[in-house]
Formats: sequence, C-alpha cells, structure tokens
Amino acid sequence: MSQTPHILICDDDPIVHESLRLYFENEHYTHSDAFDGEESLKLAREDNPDLILLDVMMPLMNGLDVCRELRKTMKTPIIILTAKGEEIDRVLGLELGADDYIVKPFSPREVVARIKAVLRRTETTQEAVPTSQILRFDGLEINIENYSVKVNSKVIPFTPKEVEILHLLASHPGTVMNREQILRSVWGTDFDGDLRTIDTHIKRIRQKITYDGSRWNISTVYGVGYKFEVS
Repeated sequence: MSQTPHILICDDDPIVHESLRLYFENEHYTHSDAFDGEESLKLAREDNPDLILLDVMMPLMNGLDVCRELRKTMKTPIIILTAKGEEIDRVLGLELGADDYIVKPFSPREVVARIKAVLRRTETTQEAVPTSQILRFDGLEINIENYSVKVNSKVIPFTPKEVEILHLLASHPGTVMNREQILRSVWGTDFDGDLRTIDTHIKRIRQKITYDGSRWNISTVYGVGYKFEVS
C-alpha cells in the first residue's frame, strides 16, 4: 500500500463523491471518481487504487458484476455500498470477494473508519505472510503468495477470500474451526459480517477442489464448523 492511500469511489450519485472528497482530503487520501460500472472497471484496472468503494446500483454495469470481474485478476480491497434493507446484495458481495460493506445512508466519518479498518487488516495480513506459504497435498497446491490453487497441476479460478479460507483450513488438517473463527481470521476481528457467507464460500470451494478419487475434503462437523481432512 502507498504511503498516501488512493481510493476509487464508484457511485452514480455526485453528492456521495462530494461528501467523501472533503473527508478524504482531511485524511490526506487521494481519490478518483467513477460514475458507472464500466468506468469503475476501467479505472480500477488503470489506477491500481489501494481500496475501492463500490456502489451496487450503478448504470451500464452493476457493482456486483464489477466486483465479480475485478476478483478474477485483482486482490484490491473492496467495500460494497448497498441500500438499506438490501441484505442479499451484502451477502452476495461478500461471496464475490468484497472485504466489507456499508449500508446507505451512511456518514462520511463511518466510511473513513471502515476504510482504515480494511486497509489495516490488509496490511497486517500481507506483513504476516511468510516468504513461503505454499501448501501441497496429493494433487492439490494452495499458494497464498500469489493466491492460486492448482488441482492436478491445473490452475482453478478462486476468489481471494476462497483462497484464504482454504489455506486457513488446510494449514490445520483435522482441526475443526467454527464459522466465527473463519470469519474473524479471514475478514478480521473488527468485521461485523454475516456468518452465512462462510457456508456459501465452503460450498464453492468444495465444488472447485473435489473430483473422483481426490484424497482431501472439507467436512462439516454439524453444530460446530468445518475441517480439512486428508485420507
């Protein structure tokens, strides 16, 4: 992360941009502005921001589709902006790889606090990664350094959060972890998210790594949580 964080604001409401601009200047943040989904995707790739504020409802391309596209190639922290009551958008945003969400209407002060928390979590995670963090099992490789997963030597598309969950569980084979432990380890202790997103992530991870004859599995311990097992 740069010394002066650069934030990409993606929202079709000019008032949102203007209200955040004043607070960002006080925090010495630089920023760029996108007002539709296609522009958001373009600037995210060109500007390489430290964090993206991404509104769900935008013209040309909605925020969830933008998030889905960005997560194919980028690990940049994303905070989803969603209207009050749109719980499905918040849950889906987290499943697609967003790092946090903020419900509208919000105060710019809250946005700044959330940005600081996400950037702090991201920086702490990066510093904590040792020089070598590659886990290998029979036919399975999980590389947390470049966020890649290989099954039988073939790279399988994973979102960053899916890689982090799989790496967390596979780092402790046979150990049961409950949903809250996984949520706090991957999203951070100051994240107030929905535990159900863990179930959806686990389901998708299983689908991606399991095949006939595979010698590993993420099993459900009912009433407790999940564990990575190798036969």
